[in-house]
Amino acid sequence: MVREAVLTLGQVYSWHRRRLHLWLVAVASVLALIILHDLEPEWALLPNFLEGMAAETLLAVFLGALVCEYIDSSLGMGYGTTLTPLLLLAGFEPLQIVPAVLFSELLTGITAGALHHHDGNLNLLRDTQARRTVLLLSLLSAAGALTAVTLAISIPKFWLSVAIVTIVLTMGVLILATRRRRIPYRAGNVVAVGLVAAFNKGLSGGGYGPLATAGQIISGLPAKQAVAITCIAEAFTCLVGLAGYLWLTGGLDWSLATPLALGALLSVPVATLTVKRLPESSIRTAVGLVTLALGLVSLAKLIG
Repeated sequence: MVREAVLTLGQVYSWHRRRLHLWLVAVASVLALIILHDLEPEWALLPNFLEGMAAETLLAVFLGALVCEYIDSSLGMGYGTTLTPLLLLAGFEPLQIVPAVLFSELLTGITAGALHHHDGNLNLLRDTQARRTVLLLSLLSAAGALTAVTLAISIPKFWLSVAIVTIVLTMGVLILATRRRRIPYRAGNVVAVGLVAAFNKGLSGGGYGPLATAGQIISGLPAKQAVAITCIAEAFTCLVGLAGYLWLTGGLDWSLATPLALGALLSVPVATLTVKRLPESSIRTAVGLVTLALGLVSLAKLIG
């Protein structure tokens, strides 16, 4: 029995090490491809729709997506909230950015959910509670987004922002205050959090992760499950949002969507391993601190 356990652990460690090696090779290959294309453009190493983007911009978009999605898939928050303002500063238009971010988040959400399940952070096949939470948050995404569109017309944006910032700050404080306590699961809390998180996403295009992840932890779900479930539920939110944008605009800027999706997807295998190896208390503390920090930054912007 002991020998079998040791062999199993050895196989797991070997697979994780191979995954890291493959990840390094994949990232290095993409970086080399971009640099070679810049040095030898006549080789035509990249697709035609990427040739119009400068190599420096292409590299920055790829690396930005890689880092932001690693944080998002590790803590359940931070991709769109961080990346969208950076892309705006880089000179991209909102109608280029939002659909491309939604497209990349759709792909990474599905991939992260599958790898979180594979790595044991979440068990969708056997855990009824986890499946119920995924279903609740996914279904509430559409309802929250539609409600946001309806109410945003009649309610001043300032007061909506005040309410959302207050909720984010409260959740950050509660997570830190209860990080060592076991909280009983309450599905009703998940429903409320899902509506508010999706409402925020529909209103501002970001902020889903901090509310959804923190809200699940406060509702009694383990931090590792909360991170994994947020990835899956947000993928459905992005699907609804992307469908709406494609219907209204009729297309997607592949020159931006491709490096975003590639960078984001390559971060997921390492992020899910990070969640697997970190202690539960460390993840709860990290989620609480990041949620609180995002709330304080949002508050500073609101006051300023």
